[in-house]
Amino acid sequence: MTADAQPGKARLTGANAARTDVDQPWEQDNQAWWDWYVSLGAEEIDSSSALGEQGVGRINDRLNAELNEGDVATDEQLEIELSTPYPLADGQIRFFQGNGHIKLPEVLSPSAVRRLRLEMTACFVAEFNVDPDTDAADRFLSVEMAWLTNPAIRRFVLSTRIARLSAELLGVPAVRLYHDNLLAKQPGCGRTPWHYDRHHFPLATDDIVTAWIPAQRIAPPMGPLTFAGPIDAHRHVDHIEFDKFGTSYDRRVDEAFRRDPDCVRIENGPFDIGEVSFHHNLCFHSAGPNRTRFSRMAMANTFFADGTRVVDHPTMVSGDWQKFLPGVEPGAIADSRLNPICWSKNAASPDRLP
Repeated sequence: MTADAQPGKARLTGANAARTDVDQPWEQDNQAWWDWYVSLGAEEIDSSSALGEQGVGRINDRLNAELNEGDVATDEQLEIELSTPYPLADGQIRFFQGNGHIKLPEVLSPSAVRRLRLEMTACFVAEFNVDPDTDAADRFLSVEMAWLTNPAIRRFVLSTRIARLSAELLGVPAVRLYHDNLLAKQPGCGRTPWHYDRHHFPLATDDIVTAWIPAQRIAPPMGPLTFAGPIDAHRHVDHIEFDKFGTSYDRRVDEAFRRDPDCVRIENGPFDIGEVSFHHNLCFHSAGPNRTRFSRMAMANTFFADGTRVVDHPTMVSGDWQKFLPGVEPGAIADSRLNPICWSKNAASPDRLP
């Protein structure tokens, strides 16, 4: 069944509907892009379904308690926490560079996570006029560039703690922000299909990393990120043709990865409160459907090595990339006013230690 034939799924309209490839610019807005992209996920790929309704009910009860109890970080507490360096071990850097992904525990305190969720909820209400947990369902909501208008979100996005981790994992001396992305996978929303980000960001480098910051605990029925390692696992699926109308690409990639578990290692464990993952531009990843009654919220901040250029020919998979790189032409250095250096090894300020 194609995306056009699925009830409730997005359709490609206008000129995009006539494309036979993805080598053209995206012509709609950001939310339309996400509605289309989630429609490409194969629903039968759901390893959490074995838990059963009773197990999901217990998870709902735990989430309800955690989301409504406990301290919420103040502005001052956020400022201190988000500028304090995280002790990253050499072994963790090697793991990331070999596997293309890593999950780090206790990057954020529970009170900071609660503050993040409150601020994200306010952004979704302002953008869509719905509470992502209660007022609508089945959609993958996205709000980008919130750091420009929300002071608390700005602290999370420009955090030197997060940016320094990103730079050290990549092994580069400085990183710039590509964009922030507030994500809410609502109750009932299906799979995020297998993909990697090389084509999503129109940047002529593979020194790109996304910090994926959950705004609550993520148990398996809520759809945590799933990663395929090692970092070159993509070579097992490079031959598979992308299907922009249906779910065949997602199914074929999943089959290829599971065919030889000795060559491709799939990590799909839950996220604890405060745990943050980082995935490389080349790391294939996906996520399961959300079977709980709360939105799976996460902030995704993408950073790239300072000095990077925009590719010569951005495609529709890059979405409305000019919004994130205003005034930057294809082939030029990606250094617009919306791409600040968020951490540099040579910075002299006390919260950016060398």
